[in-house]
Amino acid sequence: MDRLPVVVYPPKGKGRLVTIRGERYGVAYRFSDVVEFLRQAGLDPDDIDLSNPELVEWRGSGMEDWPASGP
Repeated sequence: MDRLPVVVYPPKGKGRLVTIRGERYGVAYRFSDVVEFLRQAGLDPDDIDLSNPELVEWRGSGMEDWPASGP
C-alpha cells in the first residue's frame, strides 16, 4: 500500500480533528470515529495498521488519548 497520510490532531475540546490525504474529514470523539472516516475515504480500515507511524500521524498524543466524553 502507498503511504497514507492520515493525521489525527491533538485533543481539543471534546474531540480530535482528522485529515486524510490533506482533506478534513471531521472531528473524532473516539477511536471508532477515525475508523469510520477511513471508510468514508474509501479505505478499508482492516488493511490499515493505525499504530504504524508511516501511515498515521497521531499528533500531540497517542491513539489511546481521547477526551473524557464525546458530543
